[in-house]
Amino acid sequence: MRRLPLRRLVTLATLTAVGAATLGSTAACGDDSGGTGGSSGPVTLRLGYFPNITHAPAVVGVEKGIFAEKLGADVKLDPKTFNAGPAAIEAVFSGALDATYIGPNPTVNAFSKSKGEAVRVVSGAASGGVALVVKPGITGAQDLKGKKIATPQLGNTQDVAIRYWLKQQGLTTTKEGGGDVKIVPQENAQTIETFNSGAIDGAWVPEPFVSRLVNAGGKVLVDERDLWPDKKFVITNLLVSTKFLKAHPDVVQKLVDGQVAANEFVNTKPDEAQQAISDAIGKITGKPLDLKLIKQAWPTLEFTNDPIPSSLKAGLDHAVEVKLTDPVDLKGLYDLTYLNNALKAVGKPEVVQP
Repeated sequence: MRRLPLRRLVTLATLTAVGAATLGSTAACGDDSGGTGGSSGPVTLRLGYFPNITHAPAVVGVEKGIFAEKLGADVKLDPKTFNAGPAAIEAVFSGALDATYIGPNPTVNAFSKSKGEAVRVVSGAASGGVALVVKPGITGAQDLKGKKIATPQLGNTQDVAIRYWLKQQGLTTTKEGGGDVKIVPQENAQTIETFNSGAIDGAWVPEPFVSRLVNAGGKVLVDERDLWPDKKFVITNLLVSTKFLKAHPDVVQKLVDGQVAANEFVNTKPDEAQQAISDAIGKITGKPLDLKLIKQAWPTLEFTNDPIPSSLKAGLDHAVEVKLTDPVDLKGLYDLTYLNNALKAVGKPEVVQP
């Protein structure tokens, strides 16, 4: 049986209808020799992120000038928005992007594809914000027999999650859409329409689509937080190019300092952060994300600097078990030195290096 590569189409940016950013040919200035010393001269940091709720630290960090302040006058921040994980990873591989906020499956895919050479995770960003929403008449797993359930993409993070959960409940699925429960991969924006029309009976999706489906008459059957230890699992982490990390470790430190500061803002000033997200998405797409929807989805997310490595490894194991990918050795994926420096500087507990 041919196995699919592990990848994750970014699941929320469909809402914002943002096209993948034009990457252009701008190259980072300064020392690109790959040395381990500090930067010499001006440096441009090209930072990728997705204009949605699960990337709140990035959105707020850019919108409120937090990253720019931490990076200082000698570093030019060049933010780029994307609507797909593979597009952001391709930009990293091509040298058009130095760092990006991204989900767990594209992270694993990038690490595996480059044989552990091209990328490192330097911080977490967000946890949670995913659920299985179904029609009101469905009250348990066995009621899903013969039903159609949507996921964002075959083999993506949520697709793996529901297939693994169904297997634990004794229910079968196939990549072709067969088995006890028929899994129907489709874009999240389409899922709202198919749920309303009755073409699907539910969906395992991230916010804000969970809230949108609930508002359309659905109910949460499974809150994915309940399936993880301490209700924590990575949904977004901060990834950097290994080449950029080696050439400009001081800039990466400043970036991670900015991530910690952005999360502090998000957690201590939620109303301002929510408004900033709505405004930022409006600037990018021409249509602000409904503030009420952001507030509804907000409590299901935890904005944490901990990348929760154990959950990324478990997600990979689940994908292997449901035969959607091959095993991957994740040794060397994480470099949390910069994160722990940033946390120590502000008096916060350090994160254990996996």
